[in-house]
Amino acid sequence: MVKTFQAYLPSCHRTYSCIHCRAHLANHDELISKASPPSDGLMSFQGSQGRAYLFNSVVNVGCGTAEERVLLTGLHAVADIYCECCKTTLGWKYEHAFESSQKYKEGKYIIELAHMIKENGWDHEKMRR
Repeated sequence: MVKTFQAYLPSCHRTYSCIHCRAHLANHDELISKASPPSDGLMSFQGSQGRAYLFNSVVNVGCGTAEERVLLTGLHAVADIYCECCKTTLGWKYEHAFESSQKYKEGKYIIELAHMIKENGWDHEKMRR
């Protein structure tokens, strides 16, 4: 059986895909901050199942109803996001941040590393280093 996704990202770009069904989720250019050791200067993000990445925009993702949750960085209104193809919960979307220092997250998406895989051109990056 062939799966059809709502959106395909260009094969010339490095992409992140759902680890469960391989639906495209995000272009690497949309990555804001990745789960990384705090020593490299980037902010790290934590999901309910471990480390996570913050993205400006995503594709092939559905959004649930927003609810208020107390996260590590304070109170936020967030909505769970899920893969439109396999319905796996991937992370959440920040709908509203109650603290001014967290406003930059509004409208952005968290996807947990446990639910995504890197595809398209990542091997070439390793060769250049």
